[in-house]
Amino acid sequence: MSSSEPAALWELPEEPPPAAAKAAVPSRARKPSKAPKPGEKAKGAQQPAPERSVARIVVDIPLAHLDRTFDYRVPEKLHETAVPGCRVRVRFAGQLVDGYLVERAETSDYGSKLAFLDRVTSAEPVLTPSLHALCRAVADRYGGTLSDVLRLAIPPRHAKVEGEPPASLAAFPEAPDAEAWARYQRGPAFLEALAEGKPANAVWQALPGEDWPRRLAEAAATAAAAGHGAVLVVPDHRDLTRVHEACVSLVGADGVVALIAGLGPAERYRRWLAVLRGAVRVVVGTRAAMFAPVAEPGLFVVWDDGDDLHLDQHAPYPHVRDVLMDRAHTAKASLLVGGFARTAEAQLLVESGWAAPVLADRTVLRTAAPRVTPVGEDFDVARDEAARVARLPAVAFEAARQAFAAGVPTLIQVPRRGYVPGLACGNCRTPAHCRRCAGPLALPGGSIDGRPKPPACRWCGVPETAFRCAACGSVRLRAVIVGAKRTAEELGRAFPGVPVRTSGATEVLASVPGKPALVVCTPGAEPVAEGGYGAALLLDGWALLGRQDLRAGEETLRRWMAAAALVRPASSGGRVIVGAEAGMAVVQALVRWDPAWHASQELAERQELGFPPAMRMASVEGTPDAVAALLDDLPLPPSGEVLGPVPLGEVDEEGNAERERALVRVSRAEGKALAAAIHAAAARRDARKAPEPIRIQLDPMELI
Repeated sequence: MSSSEPAALWELPEEPPPAAAKAAVPSRARKPSKAPKPGEKAKGAQQPAPERSVARIVVDIPLAHLDRTFDYRVPEKLHETAVPGCRVRVRFAGQLVDGYLVERAETSDYGSKLAFLDRVTSAEPVLTPSLHALCRAVADRYGGTLSDVLRLAIPPRHAKVEGEPPASLAAFPEAPDAEAWARYQRGPAFLEALAEGKPANAVWQALPGEDWPRRLAEAAATAAAAGHGAVLVVPDHRDLTRVHEACVSLVGADGVVALIAGLGPAERYRRWLAVLRGAVRVVVGTRAAMFAPVAEPGLFVVWDDGDDLHLDQHAPYPHVRDVLMDRAHTAKASLLVGGFARTAEAQLLVESGWAAPVLADRTVLRTAAPRVTPVGEDFDVARDEAARVARLPAVAFEAARQAFAAGVPTLIQVPRRGYVPGLACGNCRTPAHCRRCAGPLALPGGSIDGRPKPPACRWCGVPETAFRCAACGSVRLRAVIVGAKRTAEELGRAFPGVPVRTSGATEVLASVPGKPALVVCTPGAEPVAEGGYGAALLLDGWALLGRQDLRAGEETLRRWMAAAALVRPASSGGRVIVGAEAGMAVVQALVRWDPAWHASQELAERQELGFPPAMRMASVEGTPDAVAALLDDLPLPPSGEVLGPVPLGEVDEEGNAERERALVRVSRAEGKALAAAIHAAAARRDARKAPEPIRIQLDPMELI
């Protein structure tokens, strides 16, 4: 064989003659390296760390069937920097991926040879054992993966910030004067428990006109004075600004930090590291702060837990209230759920005995609340021509004029446009529900043999061909109004010479001066008025109450009370005019200022009908084939029930939809079993590399 024609790799070359053997060896060929002697290190080979050389890594891959730790070998050169909680890079399936080192061990159960860590990205132990346990618990509760929760809990790394010298620990603040909490039953006892470091869970119903940011700051300062940390979570940046300023006045600028998703990467990581290293004890922020790794936590607070901003829109879609509940239970700390209104979930905490109600006596409440006057939908319009254009009730027109005469502004709350239209009884206007699953009815559109299709349930999809109202027995249906179309200009014509200010989606005002003005806003965008509003006009109540949603009544009362709480007390002339029938439970709760009563009614109805929070629900959305495949592969607990699937959006002439949704509900006791079953089904789906995406969400706030 010629030397220029080497043999194939799978063939053995023939033994060359002695003369040809010398010619077959190139003149510059390297000599084979000597095999290392026993105990001698091979040149260039990595050696394992002298002790605890096995690292258990959480890889940043959001696939359910890979939701576990993987063992790697720690090289000797990374022995000092590969500490538990640090960020690492490892080779996984042929690619370099990020991960977190959870722990180091001496041995591994993996039978084959372990791959070595590629490098330590940062030696900062960002994943503490308590944060890892919390993220694991949240992932298990919502049937998600640990890597998804870690993305929400730990901000991206900023190398320059890590190199900065750590901030010094802030001094312990003095315990504040909490005399204002004496107006509430169990208020002083709650602060006393915070001062002594004892766990105490409470649901706080704030009085109208209450300086609630100051009250929350007093609770946080009480916990900080006892050497414990506090995490306060509010819905939006306007609330965050007020609470942060109140905390700074009591704790000091060095003792409190604000965490919000809108911060730049460097500043956000800088503040987060200050919390991780124990430099600050009080953390305030929006939902991004619910995972804040505060040291020695003593208090967790969520304000206005019914606000949908508390629900994270990233998988696995955790809710702030539930996350803080888990943290308080695990850390044996206190939880405070506060707000002007009360959700059914908060009521369940009270009725189960897990939390105690903190509310004021009725005598104290009557001195702080404004006077509430309900008017029906068919109200008497004011005689003023401009008021007729704006369709203002006569009583609302007079209340606004009295407020302007007193030199204070008037708030007008106008429901948002674009609510999904639904159906209600044509006689008593009770929302129409399905007889099978009690879901909301709606018109699906289209026709059958030239006739319109009958109403159908938005949850289970069953048509309702013989509707009869459960409240009055009427067979008539009517469409619920979609939204308000009046503008600030139309309302301004009713009050010539009075400035009109708007607050809504494009521009939300934080505050307005205490001067005569007409402040028109959408629900949730009400600015705070200096000295309080003289009147609040809550128009078009049916636009809120008529929403085809499980939480329509609860959400309406929450938004009404948030606006009414900004009005002066009745003794100072404060009035609230609400455009809804006086006999409705929601209106009665506002008139009597008794959200606890309404929450107990809501919870009782949901327990009877099998709705959250009495039951746990999971929503499955995707293409029809993907939804059907997952439901077929989902072993349900004994109490499990599937509602639907129903189409999402428009359907073609054959009744097919691009996307569908199904609801799965089980008893609350089997909620963990449902989460585990969903996680296992998603893992099998990911292992099969299913091509069609699917969205799975446990405990969704919206079921429509």
